Amino acid sequence: MKAISSARVSDSCSDNRKSKIQNPKWLGLSVIAFVLVVGGVVEAQQAGKVARIGYLSAQSASAEASRLDGFREALRDLGYEEGKTILVEYRFADGKFDRLRGLAAELVRLKVDTIVTGGSPGTRAAHQATRTIPLIMTLVGDPDEFVESLAKPGGNITGLTQISPQLSGKRLELLKEAFPKISRVAVFVDTAVTAQQMSQNLQETQLAAETLGIKVQPLEIRSANPDLDSAFRTVTSGRANALSILAGPVLFLHRKRVVGLATKSRLPAIYPHIEFVDDGGVLFYGPDFLDLFRRAAVYVDKILKGAKPANLPVEQPTKFELVINLKAAKQIGLTIPPHVLARADRVIR
Repeated sequence: MKAISSARVSDSCSDNRKSKIQNPKWLGLSVIAFVLVVGGVVEAQQAGKVARIGYLSAQSASAEASRLDGFREALRDLGYEEGKTILVEYRFADGKFDRLRGLAAELVRLKVDTIVTGGSPGTRAAHQATRTIPLIMTLVGDPDEFVESLAKPGGNITGLTQISPQLSGKRLELLKEAFPKISRVAVFVDTAVTAQQMSQNLQETQLAAETLGIKVQPLEIRSANPDLDSAFRTVTSGRANALSILAGPVLFLHRKRVVGLATKSRLPAIYPHIEFVDDGGVLFYGPDFLDLFRRAAVYVDKILKGAKPANLPVEQPTKFELVINLKAAKQIGLTIPPHVLARADRVIR
């Protein structure tokens, strides 16, 4: 048997490689294999990416605690695990509204994937800081300030509004039903809200008052000092026998003081946030805020999966709650009718 030289073996291997390269079928299979390998690597990298979410609020962490619990719970239900598959950067202004712009700028520098905002002041600050990062607003009273329309937001903001048509009027109806003898109601208006929101709330309240035969006394609140003390002196001198608080960041921030002054004045009051009643107020009627924050998590999920804020409609509340603090009512010497208590979603005894 003749020995085969190393040169002939080398030439044979080289010819074999050339034939494969020149074969279109073999070349196509190679390209497909390369794409599959690279695609698998990319998918693995994307699967391991940890999304970063910003949360911005004018309030304190303690004031937002229960709502954020609902937000985190909804994220878990959607498959996210905070600290592992998703990171949330929390920024709270603790009632110091002038800090909001700096906090919003911090979140932008962190290059978060989206920012969830609690309330209009936070949404306003975030919108001034970025027109590219998707913003998901919650608890906003006047969404028209931020979006072109509820159906088609148009820019980088979408989310949820806390306002529902005739909500302010409904509160006055419940106040009258709970305390039938009232005839004059002082209405605290937080001037930190937009003029449009203020006008709409007062108009709804006035329409309900005319139907119920109640006189309304609007009082503007710009700051806690000295406006609240002055407002309650006016309420007393004007002989109002009940109080309705319209939503706004200043009144929410100083809710314990509002509740304390209302109790001292022995005035039954209805409030726009559940926290007022938890702090000793008599009545709350409004959106289920936990539900709104759970729905905010759904927006986060859609944004992270590639949806654009401009194409996600702004949603209004769908669930409402009536909460009665029976202990607070007794403290000011008032009795709430059994049929009103029966309608309550929760009674604090």
